[in-house]
Amino acid sequence: MFLQMMKKAILLVAVLMLTVSCGEFQTLLKSEDSGKKYTYAEQLYNEAKEDDDKKKYRKALRLFEQIVPEYRGKPQGEKLSYLFADTYYELENYYLSSYEFERFGQSYPNSDKVEEAAFKKARSFYELSPRYDLDQTDTNKAITELQAYLNTYPEGEHAEEANDMAAELRIKLERKEYEIAKQYHLTGEARAGNYRAAIRSFTNFLANNPGSPFREDAQYYRFDSAYQLAINSFRELMQERLEEALEYYQDYKKYYTEGEYSEAIEASAEDIKSRLQNF
Repeated sequence: MFLQMMKKAILLVAVLMLTVSCGEFQTLLKSEDSGKKYTYAEQLYNEAKEDDDKKKYRKALRLFEQIVPEYRGKPQGEKLSYLFADTYYELENYYLSSYEFERFGQSYPNSDKVEEAAFKKARSFYELSPRYDLDQTDTNKAITELQAYLNTYPEGEHAEEANDMAAELRIKLERKEYEIAKQYHLTGEARAGNYRAAIRSFTNFLANNPGSPFREDAQYYRFDSAYQLAINSFRELMQERLEEALEYYQDYKKYYTEGEYSEAIEASAEDIKSRLQNF
């Protein structure tokens, strides 16, 4: 009985505190007292940081939005601008966090928070990077910003993480380029011109991405595109195209003597050699 009464009392106190807190927040929203708004918004931000409380971040943001313009150029403006940007960041509004962190860096280049702001700006674009098969504007922007951070802070607190993120995004761009070339290959049977487009695309891919994890696949599918193009050609074009395919076979074998596609490529190469004997 006593324990039940205690639980009810604690719940009642919690409800009262919440009611008072909400009332104070609503009152401040309508207030003209920027100083009180600043103090309460910072309190909400700190509590949200400690508890990872999105509701408190959203409340802090509403107050920050009201007072940030008033404090620009004032002593408190530096801290407020950073808290404002970081609140967007914590709420995963990465478009606005990237913008506000950039603005912070431009306005306060000597701040002790400028490195953190530069990293979080880059991280914001990283978070905006979409699937590999979509437009990669934000991916390219993220790589640019991550590289800018690394150039400025090569031994920075977030240097290792920034390097890892940049490498991940580069692989995403490589995959997009590789998949475009492979799509040409896959549709080549329906349209011979796509085999030629696949060969060009894979050749460009290999030249542009020497260390790519998709390199072996690209080498094989370039060969197979050339092989399929050759064996489906008119006789007057076939010999030259078979010889070209054989060159791509040799390129593959140069780097992958025991590669994933060894069995398939050897069978195709034997067929090429057999066909060439007829010319």
